[in-house]
Amino acid sequence: MAPQIEFVSKTQHYLKVKKPQLERERRARINKCLDTLKSLVAEFQGNDAILHMDKAEMLETAVSFIKTQVRKPKVPATPQIPMDSFRYGYMNAVNEVSRVMAATPGMNVQLGKAVMIHLGSEYNRFSEMTTPVTTTEVCSPPMSPASSGYHSDEDISPAASPAPATPVWRPW
Repeated sequence: MAPQIEFVSKTQHYLKVKKPQLERERRARINKCLDTLKSLVAEFQGNDAILHMDKAEMLETAVSFIKTQVRKPKVPATPQIPMDSFRYGYMNAVNEVSRVMAATPGMNVQLGKAVMIHLGSEYNRFSEMTTPVTTTEVCSPPMSPASSGYHSDEDISPAASPAPATPVWRPW
């Protein structure tokens, strides 16, 4: 006698095979997210007690922790206006460019001066765009076109120090 082949409908296949598989995957995703939440709360709380709780206690602790964080007044770490922050970053970048050019052997003095003049004029342009000039401000005398305002432009007399064979650009 030949083996009897049983036909299974799509509904029966779904109920027997697919539904349990989908439920396992859903529970795995939930557990993964719970573990992530548990480690994040432990990290921000600075307390590892949450790592040893069951799922319900862990969720309750996480919810109460988030509620306390939402209620806390938000104090910025550095109370800076965005443009002040930009200026600070820009000047750090200018100082880094100056340092790298000074450390580069054989750096052309005129090129270094031109770069620093350009960076200085761009900084002044940014400053003029954000701060309106009022009549009560004390203005500094205008710089000469040859001066970028950086230390490399200081006048060094040849009598005070011997001139090197090839001029070396330095930012100080």
